[in-house]
Amino acid sequence: MSRGEVVSRDEWLVARKTLLKKEKDFTHLRDELSRERQALPWVRVDKQYVFEGTQGRETLADLFGKCSQLVVYHFMFHPSWEEGCPSCSFWADSFNGIGIHLAHRDVSLVAISKARLEQLVAFRKRMGWSFKWVSSFANDFNRDYHVSFNDEEMKRGVMEYNYCQQSFPSEEAPGISVFSKEADGTVFHTYSCYARGLDMMNAAYQYLDLVPKGRDEATLRHTQAWVRYHDRYED
Repeated sequence: MSRGEVVSRDEWLVARKTLLKKEKDFTHLRDELSRERQALPWVRVDKQYVFEGTQGRETLADLFGKCSQLVVYHFMFHPSWEEGCPSCSFWADSFNGIGIHLAHRDVSLVAISKARLEQLVAFRKRMGWSFKWVSSFANDFNRDYHVSFNDEEMKRGVMEYNYCQQSFPSEEAPGISVFSKEADGTVFHTYSCYARGLDMMNAAYQYLDLVPKGRDEATLRHTQAWVRYHDRYED
């Protein structure tokens, strides 16, 4: 790490206040962006999706529970894999405990993966997670929201991801989708984000962005090469 210039407290305060002005500008811009995101048009979800969970078969509408808003984390876990994605697990480590807070703002959170239910249950137990996690193995949900790719797409090396045609190194990809449900049970898709759009949902990254070394990923073979399952850092 290249150490920052060492200065007096008064000089540091001048530099800090200059940065604070930029931080406030960014916060105001982020607030404006959030308002624009919330004002996006909606798309009615007409297809019936049925998921497998520990409480049995549930439709997309069922996943809302008592809330009218639903956040879905598209967790990368292909049926052929022995474990869920390490990077998605990095994100999921911050899911436990927030559900009750989200529910008090009329929001339910659920993870959805293509892997079979028994795979999800076993991995969740190993990781010590308690958040809701259901399987989309028997439906087209992952395909329809562009986070699962078929053999033809993998062979061609081009698929639709993050709103463009591009290559992706895996048959599963991460994302977040948001839905709203009206009193009559009608469900609408309101938002989805992928790739770096997930950054702000990772609590650990937000802390790393505060420290002198930052994320310290520039010299790695890929950005999250350092990430391990939380029970594997001592391996």
